[in-house]
Parts: sequence; structure tokens; C-alpha cells
Amino acid sequence: MSAVSMTKSRGGDVGRGAYVLFTLAVVGVGWLVAALNTSIAYLALGRDVVPIVTGFVGCLVFVVLMRFLHHAWWLAALSVLPAVFVLVGSVQYAPEAALGHRGVRVDVRITADSAAGGGTNHRFTLTRASGGSLGETLDYAGSNPDWAVGDRLTVVRDPEGVVPLEAASDVDPGGRLATLVMGVAGWTALALPAGRRGFVRRRAGRRPAVRATP
Repeated sequence: MSAVSMTKSRGGDVGRGAYVLFTLAVVGVGWLVAALNTSIAYLALGRDVVPIVTGFVGCLVFVVLMRFLHHAWWLAALSVLPAVFVLVGSVQYAPEAALGHRGVRVDVRITADSAAGGGTNHRFTLTRASGGSLGETLDYAGSNPDWAVGDRLTVVRDPEGVVPLEAASDVDPGGRLATLVMGVAGWTALALPAGRRGFVRRRAGRRPAVRATP
């Protein structure tokens, strides 16, 4: 049998100033991950898989740094929740900001649905209110879209054809930016106490140890 206990190691001599710098460095990494992945999403407009992968790696790096900063896992585990906000916000902000900046609003009517009858992955065929096919479809990945054949709505399309069009009501770059900022703020709010507690734990020489017991 084995039991996990907290033991003290000798010589827990940790400099306060160095640990403050370590804490600030971890906070800086969090902000850097958010900013860098948002920039990557801009550069890879239309290829969401790229910022999804880089964002996942960046978030994983932050979680591991939190483990070393806190010298325990529970705050690192909590940092996964704001990591989701960072990932979603950084991936979705760029395309929506592009649509908000250069997008063209078009009034359309839905004339066909590729998944009519209750299927998934709907591709709605659109006709301009003034007449003529729009040439792009409005895509919906779920099974219960907000639109149906015959509905009229306003969409925002990218004149450069890089970003898929969206319903105007769904284009919300401000909301995506708020999601990103909330995620980074959550990381910061967790990293600061993690640094303080990690300093105390290391100074006291505490660490989890596994020992065999009869």
C-alpha cells in the first residue's frame, strides 16, 4: 500500500524577488498567448483550425506554468476554465472583426435548405431581396437553426471572400473581444494568488511525497 503525504524538504530557500518576477512572467505569458493567437487568427482568416491548434498549445503551456508557479495542481486545473474563454475569444474575434470592418450587409431571403426535414449541417441558399442568387450559402452546423426556407434576414458578407458570411445578428466582435478579455483577466486573477501561495509552499519546503506503508 502507499499513501500520499505532505513532507518538508530541507533548504527551502526561495528568493521573494525572484518569485515575484516568476509570477509576473507567467501573467505576461497569459497575455502573450491571447495576443499572439489573436494575431495568428487574423493571419489565417478562413482557416480556423490553425488558431485552434496554436491556441490549444498556448493554453496548455499556461496551465503547465501555473502548476510550477503554484507548486500544486488545483489552481492550474481552475485555469482551464478561463483558458476556454481565451481560446474561443482569440479564434472567433478575428473573423468577426473582419466582417465588422469590411463586411457588406445584404438583405436576403432563404430559398432552400440542404438539410430540410430535420438534418444537421444546414446550408441555406440565399437570394437577394432585389433579385438574383447571392452566390454564397449561410451555413449552420447544428440541428435547430434559427432560420427556415422563406425567412428574410440581413447577412454580412466579406467582399474578399475569405471569411464565410454570417447573419448580421450573429456578428458581434465586441462580444468576442469581451470573451477574450474575460479569459485573460481570469488567468491574471488566478496567477497572482498562485504566485503568493507557491512562494509560501516552496519557502516552507512543502511538496507531495509518496511513501510506502505496510
